[in-house]
Amino acid sequence: MNRSRLLILAIILCGAGASLGGLALWRFPLSHVPEPTGNAVSGLGQFIAADPPRPAPELAFDDGTGKTVTLADFRGRVVLVNLWATWCEPCVREMPALDRLEAAMGSKDFAVILVSQDRGGAHVVEPFFAKLGLTSLRTYLDPKGIVGRGFGVRGLPTTILLDRDGAELGRTEGGTDWDGAAAAALIRRYVEKKAAAN
Repeated sequence: MNRSRLLILAIILCGAGASLGGLALWRFPLSHVPEPTGNAVSGLGQFIAADPPRPAPELAFDDGTGKTVTLADFRGRVVLVNLWATWCEPCVREMPALDRLEAAMGSKDFAVILVSQDRGGAHVVEPFFAKLGLTSLRTYLDPKGIVGRGFGVRGLPTTILLDRDGAELGRTEGGTDWDGAAAAALIRRYVEKKAAAN
């Protein structure tokens, strides 16, 4: 095979690889890529701090019974908003850690809230969520993806930490060890900082 044919073959293979790579990123879009701004928090994987913190968008979602809930309903607490879906394997893998975090730290000062991005809504999410055996968490529904788009989410899972005033402190893209020491220290810092100021 001469050089020109080898070059053409290489170009074709690179193009095919790029196409397949694009499909993989669409299935799990950019979940391994950190936010381009802010500073990574040491010991917490992909957590990228918002610098400075920015107001979260005014967003609403379903509580699973047909009642509308907004992020403003959680004001006064530090909130960890986890966007997930039943088809997202990393989402499912990190849920036990989120459940343990809520069990250990959930209070009037802190809450973990899950917001499902499944298009099938409660019909898909409720039986799946029940099978996970979680005891401390509940999930909200966002079948139209309003919350994901509002936060500019690029892939799932994405988890966003909000302060008591509803400002985004930072986020992770991809699965995270949420019941580890680094996560607890980060959350405790914001909970205690605002509590001391009150």
